[in-house]
Amino acid sequence: MLTVDFTRFPLAPGDRVLDLGCGGGRHAFECYKRGAQVVALDQNAEEIREVAKWFAAMKEAGEAPAGATATAMEGDALNLPFPDESFDVVIISEVMEHIPDDKGVLAEMVRVLKPGGRIAVTVPRYGPEKVCWALSDEYHEVEGGHIRIYKADELLAKMRQAGLKPYGTHHAHALHAPYWWLKCAFGVDNDKALPVKAYHKLLVWDIMKKPAVTRIAEQLLNPVVGKSFVAYATKPHSPSLRGGHPQPVDAAQ
Repeated sequence: MLTVDFTRFPLAPGDRVLDLGCGGGRHAFECYKRGAQVVALDQNAEEIREVAKWFAAMKEAGEAPAGATATAMEGDALNLPFPDESFDVVIISEVMEHIPDDKGVLAEMVRVLKPGGRIAVTVPRYGPEKVCWALSDEYHEVEGGHIRIYKADELLAKMRQAGLKPYGTHHAHALHAPYWWLKCAFGVDNDKALPVKAYHKLLVWDIMKKPAVTRIAEQLLNPVVGKSFVAYATKPHSPSLRGGHPQPVDAAQ
């Protein structure tokens, strides 16, 4: 289940990609399949071990084209172990809402991104996330949990302040918003509640089968209740462009 839309975020074979806060590795795996040279970085050692196993299995199965490479490593988003201008592409998906120093993370991503490079940032969308917080303190008041809710304009402003030029936005995962509302209403850790179990089965079926009816429904619902807000940006070639005026983008909440 990808949050980044690669039809809006082009990736070329050989691109050097950093998936920052990769978690289970879903975007890193997709980039690897597309022929990129991928570095998947996360502070969670257990998840990194699993991502490394999946990279090895994909290579064994021939799922990545010739020239593609994949590395999984532990690391700190606020102190990336890479030289300046190391990557053509940076992806950070559902991570920034966890990190107190989000401006510091943006600065590090801009540092390691090449001029002309592209970045994709995804965070929980303001409206659906506010519902989750209203329904459950447990949802966000946990160690490592969500510490802020972004408004679209706020995130885009922080990206511009970091020196990025946003060029597009959209919303994703509308079908997942009701699932999290149910989880928050019945207890975040209560997977036995009948409504939660039933909706989870629907989501698994949708992910596995990708039926046309749910694909169309999600496309129609994403602008209304899409759970994630996705923003795409480039790093200007010239520092003089950083103070410029990027083209307007859709910043619907």
